[in-house]
Order: sequence, then C-alpha cells, then structure tokens
Amino acid sequence: MRLYHQIKVSKLTVFFPNGLKKTWPPLFLKNINLQSYFEETLFCLMKDKVNIDIIILSYAKDDYLKGLTEQTISTLMDSEDPEKIHFNILVIESNKALAPYQFAHSTTIYPTEKFGFHKYLNIGINLTGSPYVCLCNNDLIFHKNWASEIVKAMENDPEMLSATPYCPKFHKKEGFAENAPPLQGYFGLLVGWCIFVRREIFNVIGPLDENLVFWYCDYDYCNTLEKFKVKNCLVSTSYVTHLGSESIDLVDKKEHKKLTQIPRFYFSYKWHHHSYIRYKLETWLFKLKLFFNL
Repeated sequence: MRLYHQIKVSKLTVFFPNGLKKTWPPLFLKNINLQSYFEETLFCLMKDKVNIDIIILSYAKDDYLKGLTEQTISTLMDSEDPEKIHFNILVIESNKALAPYQFAHSTTIYPTEKFGFHKYLNIGINLTGSPYVCLCNNDLIFHKNWASEIVKAMENDPEMLSATPYCPKFHKKEGFAENAPPLQGYFGLLVGWCIFVRREIFNVIGPLDENLVFWYCDYDYCNTLEKFKVKNCLVSTSYVTHLGSESIDLVDKKEHKKLTQIPRFYFSYKWHHHSYIRYKLETWLFKLKLFFNL
C-alpha cells in the first residue's frame, strides 16, 4: 500500500539502522509518498550507500521554469553511481496550481505557507533525515561525481560542516582555481544556489532565519557561519553550474522589488545597526512608496 493521498501525521519518529534518530513535528502536506521515502532511505543505509537529501526550491509557474526543475533533477540523477550515492530528492514547489504533480525521481510537496526562501528550506530540512543535506535552486546543472567529491573532502576534514561546489561560470570568472585543494572562506566564495552541509551543522547554527524571504539569504548564511566559527570550503573538484537567477528574473517588477529590497532593511538591522525602530521605519516607508508607485 502506497501513501500517495492527503495525509495527516501528528508525530513521527524513525530510528535508522546507523543510529540516526529523526522526529517529524505535526504536519499536513499533500501528495507526499512517505512510505516510499522511508523504504528507499532504509534500503540505502543497509546497503552502506551514501544517503544525501537534496532539497530543491521550485517555482514552475510556466513550462519553461518547470523544464528548469526537470533539467536540474535529470542532471542530478545522471551525476553519480547509484550503487554508491543515493539522492533523496524533495522538491518544494511554490506554484500551488501545479498540485498534485510529482516531479520525476522526487517527492514534490506544496506547502500552504507563504513563500520564504529560508522558510521553505527549513520545511525541507525538517522533513528529511539523511546525514548530508544539499540546499538547491532549480536552475542547476550537476556534473559527474560532484557529490562524491564533496563527501570525500568532508570525510578527510571532519571540521568541514559546509561546502560549496565549483561553478564553472561564477568561480572561474572570480579567479578561483579548478581542481585545487579545498579552500576555506565565506564571502565571495560561498554561493547561495547550492549549499552542501552535514546535517549536524543545524545543531550549531540553528534553523535558517525565516525573516529573510529571498534576497540576502546567502549573506546571512555567511555571517552565521562566521559568527559560530563553522568551517566552509570551496571544493573545486566538485562541479555544479548555476544557470542564473532564472526564476527571479521572470517575476514582475513590483514583486522583484519586494523580494530584493525589503530584506536589505532586516539584514542591516540584524548584522549592523541593531535599531529595531529604524528597521521598521525604513520598511514602512519603502512599502508606502511601492504602494503609490513612487
């Protein structure tokens, strides 16, 4: 019996064979095949495969953007030997009209909550339980052995809790060498479109800050890693190409401003001036200008 229909779970705790324990809080989601997810996860753990949760944020509001998500998943599935690496793919889809559509090789969910980049990633983090987690945009091209290269680097350096794959477009343009030893760093090196972590990192830094809806999320993550002295490295033997801000480029001008400008006020408040009154005033004035098209 497969659980494909609407389900309601009050609380769920799973004990995995490797000693990992995962408890899911109360939730209500549509079209999530939990039984299949757990069967695949348990099978991979018993077969000593490396199990990696891939959390993809998607906004498939048209065929083009839907195709981007499909391409991301397709290149991901072709990137590793399935006998060694198993991907548990969770797509978090913002286009509610697409429900109950399920992207291939994935569990696709449609949260009822309003979109927030960190909010949706936190949903994915809380619904998964593998030792490794990768937080992804839906406009990526995964190259051969990208994940196994990061896992190898992390196994060689237990202090590395966060890793950045090498983007042939961005990192090459910025002058970072390919096929070099892991390079520790944050700003200018870390990219927000593909963040690979050990799950234990969230025991150190806590959940992602849901006050940030879209813009400045990567800056906030960088600052948080530095604050808690968490090691992040660029693994330049791992290749993932970012095609560009495809989804955000296709939203209307007003929505683009809201997603990119309003978070700046909160970011400045959190990390710089710390004046709540100034933060609220700046946000209120900006929304007022937006309302009157000033």
